[in-house]
Amino acid sequence: MGSASSEKAHAVCVPFPAQGHMNPMLKVAKLLHSHGFHITFVLTEFNHRRLVLSSGQEAVRGLPDFHFRTIPDGLPFSEEDATQDIPTLCESTSMNCLPHFRRLLAELNEEKNNNSRPPVSCIVSDGVMSFTLDAARELGIPDVLFWTTSACGYLAYNYYRHLIDRGLIPLKDIGNVNDGFLDAKVDWIPGLMKDMRLKDFPTFIRTVDANDIMLNFLVQETWRSSQASAIILNTFVDLEQLAITTLEKLLPPIYSIGPLTLLSGNKIFNESPTTTITSSLWKKDDFCLNWLDGHHDPRSIVYVNFGSITMITNEQLLEFAWGLANSRYHFLWVIRPDIVKGESSVLPPEFIEETKERGLMVSWCAQEEVLMHPTVGVFLTHSGWNSTIESISFGVPMLCWPFFAEQQTNCKYACMEWGVGLEIDNNVKRKEVEELIREMMAGEKKGKEIQKKAMEWKESAVKATGPDGASLVNFERMINEVLLRNKENQPKNNGVK
Repeated sequence: MGSASSEKAHAVCVPFPAQGHMNPMLKVAKLLHSHGFHITFVLTEFNHRRLVLSSGQEAVRGLPDFHFRTIPDGLPFSEEDATQDIPTLCESTSMNCLPHFRRLLAELNEEKNNNSRPPVSCIVSDGVMSFTLDAARELGIPDVLFWTTSACGYLAYNYYRHLIDRGLIPLKDIGNVNDGFLDAKVDWIPGLMKDMRLKDFPTFIRTVDANDIMLNFLVQETWRSSQASAIILNTFVDLEQLAITTLEKLLPPIYSIGPLTLLSGNKIFNESPTTTITSSLWKKDDFCLNWLDGHHDPRSIVYVNFGSITMITNEQLLEFAWGLANSRYHFLWVIRPDIVKGESSVLPPEFIEETKERGLMVSWCAQEEVLMHPTVGVFLTHSGWNSTIESISFGVPMLCWPFFAEQQTNCKYACMEWGVGLEIDNNVKRKEVEELIREMMAGEKKGKEIQKKAMEWKESAVKATGPDGASLVNFERMINEVLLRNKENQPKNNGVK
């Protein structure tokens, strides 16, 4: 490279090391690359190894101006090909990653002297990788935090501190989880729905331990957000206006730039060299797309995927299986190898036999391509934010079975505020699964209303990410106002206390 390389902006992108955080961060990195940024994408050594395992050495080869680097996550070496324990990982990254990250930045800035790449000019890191803020401050460069949650979920996390101060959490007794205590209304938080209950808050409040790792981790990470140069969210203003406006009063500038699925689809063209770069930690099964192509009736297939972290019991697996079978609809079901805790998932031969003509089960798939397929009529989901916003992007109604974190909040909003979903009881029963699928696929009243609402939100999402759409404008503003303006002074600390 010639000396011109030193004029290029160089963004170091640091996702939290779990699949649902890596995917949206990779979209942000590709979008920045399409705007002329040099990119360094930072993986943990554990996930780098898994990525090579799932997608081959090619996956991490990168490009001259988009390359992968690694840092250790601080945990003991493991050969396992499965999602790591989240609390352990959160504790380890926040305590151990900073020195390794500092060293990486120093190496990247050393390399610039060989004219091989421009100096690091900004950092975009996951909202829960806030140790990067310390390194950015030392270098005097901007650090934008990307919270991969919904705006309503992020706002709920920001009020953990208040729930603690009011003595609502930690719980007095673990029995409170099931004795109705979590049904208590929380109607005093600006920006959240008035009929929020404790059970609609991200689940890390469900502990009796004041030293609980996740409870304290989220209090710490939301508090540290106030030191960021800006915050980006994978949502759009029309969908979450109230939550976004409330967050703007508490925090550094907020830029809602979603849905990233649509924004990156519009901005990154097929001929872009970054299209082949992937962050999938599981081997994708492309056969399922051919299988969908073999069906011709629009909206005739139930798509089931509980994401990359959800763990279920074998009993729950069976209830879902028979609910699907008894609904008589065709279905595509993604069952990760590690979805059943501590054992391999075993579906009874009777189920396999009964559904062999109309069901397909795979271990992983390209979800966005599935959701955009015209034959998919409903998405049975764990209500993770990526899945929720992707479903909204393609106008697919949802059956929601939230597992943990802010999935409960997303489920509440999808069903009660946005009108695009129905909730499945936590204590899942096959009869309910069957009935809800039938309602969503062919119901004359509720099902029809939800389908109509899903299409309206899709139009709104398409508009937000199209030419002159609010999300596209926000993305370009964030680049010009924050990433390209190398401010010496970090914003003052003014977050929610």
